[in-house]
Amino acid sequence: MLKKIPIFFAIIIGMQIACTGEKDLPKPFYEMTNLEIDTLLKETSQRNMTISERITFYSERFIGTPYNFKCVGDGPYALMESYSLINFAETNCMAFCEHVLALSISDSWDNFFNNLQHIRYRDGIIGMRTRNHYTMADWLPENKWLLEDVSRIVGGKYIQSVTRTISHKNFFENKGITDMRYVLPDREITIDYVPKEDLVKIEKNAKSGDILALIFANKTDIFSAHMLMVIEKSGKKYIRESSTSKMNTFDTPYRDWALKKQDIDKYLGLCFMRVRKDIDVPGKLILPWEIEKLKSEKSST
Repeated sequence: MLKKIPIFFAIIIGMQIACTGEKDLPKPFYEMTNLEIDTLLKETSQRNMTISERITFYSERFIGTPYNFKCVGDGPYALMESYSLINFAETNCMAFCEHVLALSISDSWDNFFNNLQHIRYRDGIIGMRTRNHYTMADWLPENKWLLEDVSRIVGGKYIQSVTRTISHKNFFENKGITDMRYVLPDREITIDYVPKEDLVKIEKNAKSGDILALIFANKTDIFSAHMLMVIEKSGKKYIRESSTSKMNTFDTPYRDWALKKQDIDKYLGLCFMRVRKDIDVPGKLILPWEIEKLKSEKSST
């Protein structure tokens, strides 16, 4: 259900738009009804855009959306975290990326809803134990039908690796869950990342529509601290994110963002994820019932 944003946030958003000069932003999602979003999806699907181009297009309509860590959950009938499955009135870093990706492959509200569940949950099965909680350990591997890890391509000679143990058992215990049936075993995982000190040097290799994971430096049981994306407009690259730093969704010039992160000790750098080249073609849409076939094709290559 569409919710009205608080007057306080509306005032802040208006001030930010005035300060940045972004007076021609399209109607934001938080002002749209579900029916209006359905119409937008149908109209946009007729345009000869790639999935990455739609990521740029749809993510812009989140600019100014308030941040709320608990904006989405497993739905009203869940035993825990019974927040809405969809929320355009407010967002967080992962929900932002998930909503944008689902919109970018869909041609209607219904297909968006179902695609979103396939992105957020293992095999599209809604539940706490099947949610893709860990970006690099769960979310990316379960979405390889749509995205690929291009960190090594983007980072080139600057690429580094880090290995950590991911424990769903510990994660769920910390949430007070005692029933460990169907919980994945502990896994030792190694990922590639571009060090924060080298992010400015590789800016030319980042592409509009890339999904990013900001990697913790001071953790041994988790990789990703934050999810965000690269957007290009007027020939200049920006980081687009929903963040607690401003408590809403906003753009920052890529270079400015990268330089600022160099001084923050708790971060290592970025992982880069990109829409698969074979499906990032003009006019391509993915219907929910096609996902299983895409997964099978990906696992056989």
